[in-house]
Amino acid sequence: MIPSYRGCIRGYGLCAALALISGAVFAPGARAANESIPQLQAAAQKGLVNQQIELASAYFVGDGVPQDVKLAAHWYQKAAESGDPEAENEIGFLYQTGTGVPFNPERAFHWYQLSAASGLVKAKVNLGVMYVWGIGVRKNEELAAQLFREALEKGNGTAASYLGDLAYFGIGMKQDKAAAERWYTIGAKLHDPLAAYNLGSLFSVQADHPHDFPKAANYLRRSASDGFVPAMHSLGLILVNHPELEKSPQEARTLLQTASGAGFWRSTVLLGVLARDGRGAPPDAEAAYYNFQLAVLQGGDAAKKLLANDLNALSIKLTAERATVLQASACDSYKQHPAPLAFIYKNGDTNKRFPALARTLADGEVHAGQLIPPPPA
Repeated sequence: MIPSYRGCIRGYGLCAALALISGAVFAPGARAANESIPQLQAAAQKGLVNQQIELASAYFVGDGVPQDVKLAAHWYQKAAESGDPEAENEIGFLYQTGTGVPFNPERAFHWYQLSAASGLVKAKVNLGVMYVWGIGVRKNEELAAQLFREALEKGNGTAASYLGDLAYFGIGMKQDKAAAERWYTIGAKLHDPLAAYNLGSLFSVQADHPHDFPKAANYLRRSASDGFVPAMHSLGLILVNHPELEKSPQEARTLLQTASGAGFWRSTVLLGVLARDGRGAPPDAEAAYYNFQLAVLQGGDAAKKLLANDLNALSIKLTAERATVLQASACDSYKQHPAPLAFIYKNGDTNKRFPALARTLADGEVHAGQLIPPPPA
């Protein structure tokens, strides 16, 4: 059985979904062919809010214009200053992550407040996140839970998932893992991918919870279909170890390849292991070496330490020339997608006006989940 390399419930919860409730990642080229960027720029300059938002989105992903997150932030802020709640939420996210603007958690909190006051439910959830960690405001876990409950009353499934996090880890309330599972179940019913991922984790890897791999696979499929990269990895791992659960012969490998392409280094490791051991295909030392080299670039010291022996053993099987070529190929792949993503969304997503890079967590961040590191001391 291939190990998971991870034993905690997840490090992708409470703030990780901030990317989900701020926007989506989509590939360049989604803009309609007949839409003129110069016309969009002229309209934005005149103060037309919708066009300011469209232009900001174009700059954020480099769609029809050179990618420029500073210009993206500029136009989101212009739209926010006109009172658009979605733009207020988005510029808050950019200030919270220091994307295109200086890192400023107090400004982020300010914009989230304005957006929430305008009725945007996901901004209320973001405010709760800020209160949980004391980012830009004094920590108040009880108020965070209240905000999440208010958002849940409006049908926000992410808020239910966050309430589950608070209960699971005992943040601002008594620790109650049974209650956490109930919150996650509510969130999953509201189609929240984080809640579905948590339930899949409970039924597959948590030592203090009964395991049910078919049920775990079903929950993880729901999360993965919504673009959550860690769910793709976890589901791929389950299917490698339980191929009878696959819906197609290549389901596990496809999931792992997608997650690897998003920068999830553990998936890249597993692809290397499959190639090394000949799982599903004859052993392939070159494919294993390439994937292990790419995983080291994606995962840094943790991956380098894990794979040192494998890389040494494989290098003996390869000529120096082939090893050099494979290393260069891994570097080229990494340069194309250097930032790991927690979410991948398809072109045409209805929220494409507000794309946001959904970065994954550092390995040490295994509490209730956090998209960004704590404010610097």
